[in-house]
Amino acid sequence: MYVFSIFTSLLLYFSGVYVFSSKRKHLLMVLLSLEYIVLSLFMLIIVFLIEFDYDYFFPVIFLVFSVCEGALGLSILVSMIRSHGNDFFNSFVLSLC
Repeated sequence: MYVFSIFTSLLLYFSGVYVFSSKRKHLLMVLLSLEYIVLSLFMLIIVFLIEFDYDYFFPVIFLVFSVCEGALGLSILVSMIRSHGNDFFNSFVLSLC
């Protein structure tokens, strides 16, 4: 059961990395793939903590930081949609002036 859980977590992680590296046209897809990666890492941390019988304090801190990361990403998405009208990376031009 332990090996299956680790294999599943790593499969989820690498599929999230694949989506993150291949679907870079929309900001929403990038944010969703990052959240998918975070959830797979959370699953991997929980599996290790259960297997080695450690304390469960670190996953709570990890979830707090992942929620903050998700809220920050959504706020950037909303501000980008309000200023540019869509979430395409091609329409997001940084002006240096």
